Amino acid sequence: MSRILIVLFVCSTSFGFSQDLQGNFINRGRKPLFKVNVKKTGPYFGLQQGKYLVPEIGIERQWKKIKLSNSVTHAAHMGFNYNFKYKVLGYDAGYWVKPHRIGLTYGANLFFRTDFDKGKIGIAPVIGFKLWLLHFQTGYHFMVRPKDFETNTFFVSLRVGIINDRDIEFKRKKKRKKKG
Repeated sequence: MSRILIVLFVCSTSFGFSQDLQGNFINRGRKPLFKVNVKKTGPYFGLQQGKYLVPEIGIERQWKKIKLSNSVTHAAHMGFNYNFKYKVLGYDAGYWVKPHRIGLTYGANLFFRTDFDKGKIGIAPVIGFKLWLLHFQTGYHFMVRPKDFETNTFFVSLRVGIINDRDIEFKRKKKRKKKG
């Protein structure tokens, strides 16, 4: 008898949640009632380790669409780094995307390196993992003649992002009027 009651209880709750407040069955392909977008901006501080240990400072802007499944985060960043031992200054600008809530980040950086005598420009594809404030990335700096001055080619970096500006936007879905 208790098994029958449990089965009836489970079935009745699942049927109850399959309808909206007006008694219409929920269409799974329908868009949600609200769209939530979050924009976050703040500085980051990090260390880049390759052949040389290089400190990094910059700013990052993140855009995130909040969903129950497949929440996507996009980000753009700009910053600089400096190799104190060999006096090499670097500027980085890049983009990365995190296509799921938990998973890897994929991106690329455009960079400029100078020893105040010569300059190099290049691109660095990166892959990483972001969890809360920490972003761990690894990549390779592609540039012409990388041995001309002392700079990292293959590298790993660990950045700590501090969010100091957060903008949350709620968009309510407009209801369509029924014809007829």
